[in-house]
Amino acid sequence: MEVYQTLPEGTLAEVIDNQIFMSPPPRSKHQKILNRINNRLYNYFEATGLGEVFTSPLDVYLDETSNAVQPDIIVVLKDNFRIINEHGHIHGTPDLLVEILSPGNKEYDLIKKKDLYERFGVREYWIVDPETKLALVYKLVGETYQSIGDEIGSITSHLIQTKIDF
Repeated sequence: MEVYQTLPEGTLAEVIDNQIFMSPPPRSKHQKILNRINNRLYNYFEATGLGEVFTSPLDVYLDETSNAVQPDIIVVLKDNFRIINEHGHIHGTPDLLVEILSPGNKEYDLIKKKDLYERFGVREYWIVDPETKLALVYKLVGETYQSIGDEIGSITSHLIQTKIDF
């Protein structure tokens, strides 16, 4: 974690179980999907006032010693705002995280990060493949993720009770 915290701002890196993982810059399809989903979530939260949405790169410290990630999209609901640090980081568990797959790291998001988010109690996790527009949605039930569906070109969230088309 100490090495991670000394990396230059904007470095695409994460720490999972005290191991640093570097990522290449995202591709244009990745960014288009990210912008579409973020835009729809931003508009939803602006209209409802139920939460805030952030995009990467933004550090999310799931704990202070060995796990810091930069999800593509981060949602913090109103009753959880205390985790948003006034200095620009998130310290704690966001309510909903979105990862958009990149060609070289699909297993990283589908397995390693899914397991991490489940372990830290992220209430809903979306994984989107920009090539196929397949969206996988996982909901935390107890301490375990359950798949609550997959869709092409849209995501139905049980947590925020809305459908996001992208």
